[in-house]
Amino acid sequence: MTTTPTTSTTTGGSFGRRLAGSLHRRPRLRLSLLLSAPLLWLVLAYLGSLAALFLSAFWTTDPFTSDVVKVWSTDTFRTVLTTDVYRDVALRSIGVAVAVTVIDIVIAFPIAFYTARVAAPRYRHLLVVAVLTPLWASYLVKAYAWRIMLSEDGPLDWALKPLGLSGPGYGLPAAIMVLAYLWLPYMILPIHAGLEQLPAGLLDASADLGARTWRTFRSVVLPMVLPSVAAGSVFTFSLSLGDYIAVQIVGGKTQLIGNVVYSNITLDLPLAAALGTVPVAVIVVYLLAVRRAGALRSL
Repeated sequence: MTTTPTTSTTTGGSFGRRLAGSLHRRPRLRLSLLLSAPLLWLVLAYLGSLAALFLSAFWTTDPFTSDVVKVWSTDTFRTVLTTDVYRDVALRSIGVAVAVTVIDIVIAFPIAFYTARVAAPRYRHLLVVAVLTPLWASYLVKAYAWRIMLSEDGPLDWALKPLGLSGPGYGLPAAIMVLAYLWLPYMILPIHAGLEQLPAGLLDASADLGARTWRTFRSVVLPMVLPSVAAGSVFTFSLSLGDYIAVQIVGGKTQLIGNVVYSNITLDLPLAAALGTVPVAVIVVYLLAVRRAGALRSL
C-alpha cells in the first residue's frame, strides 16, 4: 500500500533531474524554451498586426458606403506617394521627429554628464530615479498639463509677460516642445549609461596632454558615447514619428502622420493603412542606419 506512491514520487523526481540535467548540458535549447513564449507572442500580436495592416493597404474603399472592398489594388500607395498633402504631412512628421531628437540630445547630455560623472556616487541612483519620475505620471496627465501651461493667459504667458513676450500657444512649436519633454528620459538614460562606462583615465589623459574642455568632449567623450546617443535617438525618433495624442492636444491645426491615420481609420481604412506603413518604413531605415554606430547593442 505504501510502496506505490514512493515509487511514483521517485520516478517523477528522477525524470525531473534527468530533464534538468539535459537542459543544463544544452544551453541553446534552454534559451530557446525560455524565449519561445515571448517570441510567439511578439510574432502573433505585434508582427502579425503589422502584416495585417500592410495587407489591408492593398484593399479599396467603396466611395458611396465607405465599406472596405477586398479587391487588390495599389491605388492607396499611389495616392500617398503622389498627393502633395500626404507627402507634406510625411515630411513634416519626419522633421518633427528629427527636431525632438536634436532637442533631447542637447538637453540630455549635460544632465547625463552631471548624473554620471560629476554628482557624488551616493547621489547618482537618486538622480536616476528623479529622471525616471516623469514616467510615473500618465501620458495624458502630462499632455493636458502642458495644454494648460501653453493656453492663452496660462502660466507660461504669465511668466513671459513681464519680459514683453508671450507663449507659443497651440501649434507645431508647442507639439515639438511637448514631445521633447515626454521622451527626454529615454534619451538621458542611455547617455547616462554610456558616460558611466567611460574610463576616467581617458579624461585625465586628455587634460594632461593640454586638451581644453571642448577638445576633450569632441575627441574623447563624443566618440565613446555616440552609440548611446544613437540608442536614445531610436526611442525619441520613433516615438515622436508615430505620436498623435500630444499633437491632437497641443498641436492646434497641425497635421502629422498619426493624426491623419487616426482621422481616416473609420472613413478609409486602406488609405489609413497605407499611411501607417510610412512611419514603419522610415523607422526600419533609421534602425538600419544607426546599426552602424552600434546603437542596437546599447539599447
